Amino acid sequence: MSHPYLNEEHEIFRKSLRKFLEKEAYPFYEQWENERLIPRSFWQKMGEQGYLCPDIDEKYGGSEVDWGFSVVINEELERVGSSLVGVGLHNDIVVPYITSYGNEEQKGRWLPKCTTGEIITAIAMTEPGTGSDLSNIQTTAKLDGDHYILNGQKTFITNGIQSDLVVVACKTDPNAVPKHKGISLLVVERGTPGFSRGRKLNKVGLHSQDTAELIFEDCRVPKENLLGEEGKGFLYLMEKLQQERLLVAIAAQIASEEMLKKTIEYVKSREAFGQPISKFQNTQFKIVEMATEVEMGRAFLDQLIMDHLKGKNIVTKVSMAKWKLTDIARKIATDCMQLHGGYGYMEEYEIARRYRDIPVASIYAGTNEIMKTIIAKNLGL
Repeated sequence: MSHPYLNEEHEIFRKSLRKFLEKEAYPFYEQWENERLIPRSFWQKMGEQGYLCPDIDEKYGGSEVDWGFSVVINEELERVGSSLVGVGLHNDIVVPYITSYGNEEQKGRWLPKCTTGEIITAIAMTEPGTGSDLSNIQTTAKLDGDHYILNGQKTFITNGIQSDLVVVACKTDPNAVPKHKGISLLVVERGTPGFSRGRKLNKVGLHSQDTAELIFEDCRVPKENLLGEEGKGFLYLMEKLQQERLLVAIAAQIASEEMLKKTIEYVKSREAFGQPISKFQNTQFKIVEMATEVEMGRAFLDQLIMDHLKGKNIVTKVSMAKWKLTDIARKIATDCMQLHGGYGYMEEYEIARRYRDIPVASIYAGTNEIMKTIIAKNLGL
């Protein structure tokens, strides 16, 4: 399936990455799922090959390539398995906060190690009592001399266990009106006094993706670690959510394509009543319905990626893609499992893992209900 925004260089890059993953990821993925962790050595190997943060400036260790290379990376990682989502979060969600809002000193201090895998990043927005309603976060940061005193708790943090650098959304002005104007972003480094990690969360799916609680108790963060300006954190977060939600849509589309491909292979080889089950009309209709949704999803997604590469504001359409493509992926997971019969419920078949991993995509990066609220508002309803 060709992408109109990719050229020969991108495809050469894809072949190289796929060869790398066939050696360094596919053979070990089941082990990582069982161990509930992707080893840091894999991150470092990704960095050595130039697969971490390829779009950042060469002076910080990047390759200064267009975002199409990031699309290729996210597609190929999703083909291995959804639990590699933390790499995309590092490359295309957290690091862009530093490149966009960080000063030269911060960029020089952190970015080179982000490209090598020495630093793994995370972003901490969600709290135990605050999910979609970001303006009501309770984590506070009070300036005390040369440090901010950070107090609060975050949860559902991707890369939470292994992260060395965490961008934390907090209230530097709890009395701001409106509330969102009191939010700032602080970068907390591993080993900072008062920063600790809670338990690694036991999730239904995404087993090898480390997700954790983070705790800040009188955590002393140097004021030099303020990202951008005080009070502009909410604005920064809103500006970056377009790309984050586009990443989720890309992953959902690839998951759908992979599930459909594997299921077509299965129904052609599985026999019942003396013939392949692909010969039954019900099977054919189900496959046709899924194939049509996959093709339509890909066409919509490719157009969005082209617009994003051109720097266009596509918030409304990205919100549409995020909810619709994740919803389609969840439906396809169910239908593909059904077509696998009893074997689809067995762990050795990939569809079982996909069935577990897909549902959370409808929740993170803004729930699908929030996506519909954004779309409705932007349609003037």
